[in-house]
Amino acid sequence: MQDDVKARNSQLIRALYEDWLSHGRFEELQDSIADDYVGPNGERGAAGFATTMNGLRSAFPDIRFQVEDLIAEPDKVAVRWRWQAIHAGEFRGLEASHRRVENTGIAIYHLRHGKIVRSWLETDRLGALQQIGALPAGVGASSPRSN
Repeated sequence: MQDDVKARNSQLIRALYEDWLSHGRFEELQDSIADDYVGPNGERGAAGFATTMNGLRSAFPDIRFQVEDLIAEPDKVAVRWRWQAIHAGEFRGLEASHRRVENTGIAIYHLRHGKIVRSWLETDRLGALQQIGALPAGVGASSPRSN
């Protein structure tokens, strides 16, 4: 029984990235996001989730996610992903650079009764900002130690 739940939850999260987010099919999320969903930035419900993702897709309209790893428990799924896109629209107040960007991240989804109720996200925002030219490439790099 638990293996069935893990498999269904894993399929839902894979579809979230590879089908819905990569192709902007947010209407399909309505049945998979709980009304009481809370996102990493406090967004609520399916509408809050879609608003966040629409912002990302408007900045990177050709975004394509690749799921690299999925690890499932009966009530949680962790996913490691990568996406690639051209920065073609405003992103966090920054005008389009028209540069190709590759980004990586890890998210954890808490699911209840086949719906996402909570998510946490860690992504390489520094790397994305460097790739679009908003920050110098050396920012955040470790410096060599002097002896």
